Amino acid sequence: MRRTLDFLLYDWLDVESLRRRERFAEHNRETFDAVLDMCEKLAAEKFAPFARQSDTEEPWFDGEKVHLPEASHAASRAFAASGMLAAAQDYEIGGMQLPCVVEMAAGSFFPKAGVGIGGGGMLTSGNANLLMAHGTEMQKTVFARNEFGGRFAGTMCLSEPQAGSSLSDVATRATPDGEDFEHDPLGPRYRLRGNKMWISNGEHELTENIIHLVLAKIPGPDGKLVPGTRGISLFIVPKKLVDTEGRLTGERNDVALAGLNHKLGYRGIPNTLLNFGEGRFPVRGVAGAIGYRVGKPGEGLRCMFHMMNEARIAVGLGAAMIGYAGYEVSLAYAKERPQGRPIGPAGKDATQPQVPIIRHADVKRMLLAQKSYCEGALALELYCSRLVDELHTGDDASKQEAGLLLEMLTPIAKSWPSEWCLEANSLAIQVLGGYGYTRDFPVEQYWRDNRLNMIHEGTHGIQGLDLLGRKVVMQEGRGFQLLADRIAGTIERTKGVEALAGHAVALEAALEHLGAATRAAWQGDDPQRSLANATPYLQAFGHVVLAWIWLDVALCARARLNEAAGGGASDASNAAFLRGKLAACAYFFRYELPRIGAWLKVVETQDDTCLTMADDWF
Repeated sequence: MRRTLDFLLYDWLDVESLRRRERFAEHNRETFDAVLDMCEKLAAEKFAPFARQSDTEEPWFDGEKVHLPEASHAASRAFAASGMLAAAQDYEIGGMQLPCVVEMAAGSFFPKAGVGIGGGGMLTSGNANLLMAHGTEMQKTVFARNEFGGRFAGTMCLSEPQAGSSLSDVATRATPDGEDFEHDPLGPRYRLRGNKMWISNGEHELTENIIHLVLAKIPGPDGKLVPGTRGISLFIVPKKLVDTEGRLTGERNDVALAGLNHKLGYRGIPNTLLNFGEGRFPVRGVAGAIGYRVGKPGEGLRCMFHMMNEARIAVGLGAAMIGYAGYEVSLAYAKERPQGRPIGPAGKDATQPQVPIIRHADVKRMLLAQKSYCEGALALELYCSRLVDELHTGDDASKQEAGLLLEMLTPIAKSWPSEWCLEANSLAIQVLGGYGYTRDFPVEQYWRDNRLNMIHEGTHGIQGLDLLGRKVVMQEGRGFQLLADRIAGTIERTKGVEALAGHAVALEAALEHLGAATRAAWQGDDPQRSLANATPYLQAFGHVVLAWIWLDVALCARARLNEAAGGGASDASNAAFLRGKLAACAYFFRYELPRIGAWLKVVETQDDTCLTMADDWF
């Protein structure tokens, strides 16, 4: 994987050019490589050896605290000590001022090594990043900086047992705590009462404290909650109360673990149901969890989207890496496992020795599919991370374009790897045959771990509704047109490359079909009908985007292949590496891109098969 990572970073995305920007001026390829080397080594030593243990020794609750294996504690300490929690932050607060694209590339080693061991860092850094963007100076100092330093861990508390993904139905209440509630130095102080479900790392002993970011509604003067999402505010709710220096006061907040969820995968990460304000740990003799408001009342969802969008790209990257882990295992197995013989004109010759299964075309098909899914997904996530750097450090025009492209691509960055890298894990099991279905090999665990990513941070249905219902029509379609222009630019650059020109023609037709289907979906005045097939639209849109990513990567690979024509041993190895990229691109265009026709047909005809299905017909 490292060789592919280096190729995508340095050859395709040219991340070294970022050092010309003031924020990254002290960096160069040596410093970037040093971070990649450190994370690769840390993942190999502290995470990978314990991936199976994290799966078999699930977190358990003794009535007072949640227990995790010592390996989880050691990995958490090592990750915090590495400085990666604050990798993108300013030097002044202990950060490295790394570009986001390098930070994400370095972070990719951890979910690949063991997602059950290394799943907490993303939540903590995302929580702290949100506070750095929307918190007060005191909130940044007391909470965010201690999270970056590894003293505190972070969570995000959105879903509720009765609401799930429907945030407009959030029922957790936040009422002002006393007449002086607005004057607490840590932020406007409230008492929260309610329940939150599916909270990853909601309870553990890995850090001194846990900082929950909680969505709740502030009742109006009549005591009623504002319906919909307009009434949602955001609150910092620490597990243990702290003073203005970030020191623990010794008092427990009224946040109680109601139970642990036992999951198909991701078993090493405690997944919790939390009760806020039930009175088990009353603060100053009063039930109600103390929470400090972030931002203005009613702006909670806007603030939380800062963390949610960051998490969606991280989920996509994690899905890509779990898929990649399975691909590497199945590739190694296919090279070593002898079975079957070549078919000649006279059939099989049983007197000949068996051949490794990688010699069989159908096994190559499954390996190529995995390669095209996982390497394509990795490239997509790094491209999106590169857009984040443009958003933060580019000129005004670049920032505006990067923001629009991120809006368009985030639903794809989250959903596409979650679906297709899970399929890669399924194919890895198939390559291993019966062995793949046993615990003798890790591929069955990879599949179970990756299955959660289709649900994490918004299901496919939610991402599809967001894409077709909001993103493609925002600003009168400006974001869609900008993305289409980027894709068209790659197509034009490719038409002059004979070996890739056929792919360019295919992508041009696919892009035209996608545009026509988008317009057809919104014909008429019935939005329910327009959005009935949002998920097939999402799948088709994702395949067009990945075809574009692969074509752009292939352009770079073809150029490097022409440069590597010297004929030495190293050149031959590099040529094989690059030809592998071109073959994966060809596979995607010939086997995957043609799928979009069926998906787009139901979109452009506004097919109502699912919409009109009556409940009692099931």
